[in-house]
Amino acid sequence: MSVKIMIRRTVPPEKISVLGPLLKQLRNLAVNQSGYISGETLKKYDEPGSYLVISTWQNIDDWKNWVSNPNRMEIQSQIDLLTGIPTETEIYTYS
Repeated sequence: MSVKIMIRRTVPPEKISVLGPLLKQLRNLAVNQSGYISGETLKKYDEPGSYLVISTWQNIDDWKNWVSNPNRMEIQSQIDLLTGIPTETEIYTYS
């Protein structure tokens, strides 16, 4: 059963220009991962620097494999350094 992953990130407005390329790197890596279905990145309308990524995977194991990918982990650590707080991730399944 497919899963949806909600990833929330908030970056100070002066660092938005650095976050964009990192998110694109993650997306480029993700599309080549086994089990990746789709993803979209949204910015909050009234809160610059607040982003929501919705990622869809074929199953939870595919997502877990992606999470442990060393290339993803490196980019994610750069993002966390940039934001100053850990990225929030929530996993949803269909009922």
